[in-house]
Amino acid sequence: MWSSSQASTRGVVEMGRVEAGPSHFPKRPAPRNPARVNLSRIHAVKPCSAGDRSGISVKCNLGWSSQPSPDLRHHFTGYSSASEAVLTSQSDLRKLFVGNEKIGVLLLNLGGPETLDDVQPFLFNLFADPDIIRLPRLFRFLQKPLAQFISVVRAPKSKEGYASIGGGSPLRQITDAQAEALREALCEKDVPSKVYVGMRYWHPFTEEAIEQIKHDGITKLVVLPLYPQFSISTSGSSLRLLESIFREDEYLVNMQHTVIPSWYQREGYIKAMATLIENELKNFPEPQKVMIFFSAHGVPLAYVEEAGDPYKAEMEECIDLIMEELEKRGITNPCTLAYQSRVGPVEWLKPYTDETIVELGQKGVKSLLAVPISFVSEHIETLEEIDVEYKELALKSGIEHWGRVPALGCEPTFISDLADAVIESLPYVGAMAVSNLEARQVTTSTWPAKLCISSAWLVKRILLLPNALCMGILCLTK
Repeated sequence: MWSSSQASTRGVVEMGRVEAGPSHFPKRPAPRNPARVNLSRIHAVKPCSAGDRSGISVKCNLGWSSQPSPDLRHHFTGYSSASEAVLTSQSDLRKLFVGNEKIGVLLLNLGGPETLDDVQPFLFNLFADPDIIRLPRLFRFLQKPLAQFISVVRAPKSKEGYASIGGGSPLRQITDAQAEALREALCEKDVPSKVYVGMRYWHPFTEEAIEQIKHDGITKLVVLPLYPQFSISTSGSSLRLLESIFREDEYLVNMQHTVIPSWYQREGYIKAMATLIENELKNFPEPQKVMIFFSAHGVPLAYVEEAGDPYKAEMEECIDLIMEELEKRGITNPCTLAYQSRVGPVEWLKPYTDETIVELGQKGVKSLLAVPISFVSEHIETLEEIDVEYKELALKSGIEHWGRVPALGCEPTFISDLADAVIESLPYVGAMAVSNLEARQVTTSTWPAKLCISSAWLVKRILLLPNALCMGILCLTK
């Protein structure tokens, strides 16, 4: 994933300030090694030399200041790195962007019921969201009654799942620990900050976090969704809510802020994932023969094909980068990617995790290492769906040796890199910017020149989704 100075973030975005039409949604080029991620058909990875790779790395960042002159307002300026846009050293950064400012970081996540009694109200909050189940204007009065009905019907099955992992989701506890670890890491890097947690559908709600941010008098805020890859059903939903909160509050409207939409390409994240995989491979009797099985949370196919969700492209490139890092360490195991947690009759991203496990068993794979690639915290989909359901399916399908890579949690390299991402975004608090990754890809694709994505635009894309949008979240309550 390149150095942290080369790829600070996928992009830092100021909410609601710049709008881009549908044609400006980034259409990512094919991964640099298509054979590696076209994994529904090819289950082997061949080592390749640096000369075989077609990716071109251009150390460049595009951005503009928070108050550009009128004649420059719609123009980009090139910089050699994210930090060099405004400063030349870490000491300059602290001086210019910390100083007397009160810096805050808002971590966004989905949330989860902490007790079995929380399951039904958690589901109600989920389905009461009009962006999850969209009703015609004439029938919007049915939103809450419908949410109540669905939550009551699904609660018994959901309670069984949560009971099997200890009676509730550990997501809040883990996210709180990540927030504290990030605060400590920022302090160690001489950027004292307060870190807040805002959950979409359970405590602490995003609204609660915002009230605390206002109470603490934060003047510069970095919004960091805890989803490595962007999807309109995860980060997009949280940002839609956040924008509506900002739009209605005078204090927040005037507070300088920026968003890091995704960060799957960061060096620290890639190295941390590679290390976890490397460590787990050592537990197998023949590590070199283990199939590395990346299992990502699925989304309906319509998200990608109709709404322009970049999730699939980001996921494939993320895996490409992790495998490149493993190759540097002499690990050339075969790998594959599949998508888990589909529900309902609509078509989801393929291949499906359960079907792929059976297929691998039929092809004679004996050792499988599951990697929950879209999750940074343990929760029901890792602890119950992967550890119980998929493990049982694998053993029944002829796979003899099973392992699972833990979620990142508070892994030091990962947390330190998140802190670097926050620091590198500070020059853009209150300003739009396009990441080095996107600038690099401009040289290898026919992307439009304007690559900025505002959360206001994302909201419009979300509202274009069919009623089946609810299917993209149902699986999170499994």
